[in-house]
Amino acid sequence: MSTMKFCRECNNILYPKEDKEQKILLYACRNCDHQEVADNNCVYRNEIHHAVGERTQVLQDVAADPTLPRTKSVRCSQCNHGEAVFFQATARGEEGMTLFFVCCNPNCGFRWRD
Repeated sequence: MSTMKFCRECNNILYPKEDKEQKILLYACRNCDHQEVADNNCVYRNEIHHAVGERTQVLQDVAADPTLPRTKSVRCSQCNHGEAVFFQATARGEEGMTLFFVCCNPNCGFRWRD
């Protein structure tokens, strides 16, 4: 179990740092010169993997997000509903921003891009 460590001098977060000469792991403050030897040499990595269905659900839920802009100037090609939310994001494999639309019909949730 890992815990956050704080600087004894200025109370900022201590970050892991390698001392290559002595081959030890330290915790160092980025604000002042305080360093301390790590009592555990284990470095933790937390990887989060999402199933395809989870990402799809997140996109369907954006239709209910009150912070996103809505438009009635488009029609859903799947259900012919006349309202959609829209947002800009980077599409996979593309460099520029893309305008995405999500149908506001709760029984549809169709997504398309402009």
